[in-house]
Amino acid sequence: MSELISNQLEEYIHRYTSEVSEVLDDLERNTYKDVLMPNMISGKVQGKFLALLSKMMRPSRILEIGTFTGYSAICLAEGLVEEGKLITIDIEEERADMVQQAIISAGYQYKILPMIGNALEIIPTLDHSFDLVFIDADKINYSRYFDLVIDKVRPGGVILADNVLWKGKVVSEKSDKNTDAIRAFNEKIYQDERVENVILSVRDGITLIYKK
Repeated sequence: MSELISNQLEEYIHRYTSEVSEVLDDLERNTYKDVLMPNMISGKVQGKFLALLSKMMRPSRILEIGTFTGYSAICLAEGLVEEGKLITIDIEEERADMVQQAIISAGYQYKILPMIGNALEIIPTLDHSFDLVFIDADKINYSRYFDLVIDKVRPGGVILADNVLWKGKVVSEKSDKNTDAIRAFNEKIYQDERVENVILSVRDGITLIYKK
């Protein structure tokens, strides 16, 4: 269950997806060169999905939970209105310089605000309404992140959650804390009458959640 689709199909999808910027290409190369677990980066296909969705929504406020090296934040920022802002939260300080440099290279230093710390503690302090939220942090707390943000998302806003297929483990007999947490999150969203959702088989699975 480790591969959701074949490598051949992955290459085909990559080939026929619009190109990303040179800044993003450089950031992906540097991530694979310098960072542990580089496969956590969104990459071209998922990044383009995030960018196009943001461009269609034209959000004023975006919240990202889980920055990693900044690739997805830069993609999401592509759709911000002129005075729009994106807050991205990550608990790891060691990648902060790399993230900031990428943001500057992309020209988004006045649009993207990186915050270092525990998102569970930071989110309650944010006095904003958000048009778009992207959850891509520790899987154990996905349900808690959703509970913290749902009332901060405007009606008609969207929450995205990454890795909801968890390498196919959600339909296996495997049981571990991360797999169980993702299964519980998926069930929670499905049962929540405040939202509509669809699970998309983009990369490791993305749930698109629409707040009614």
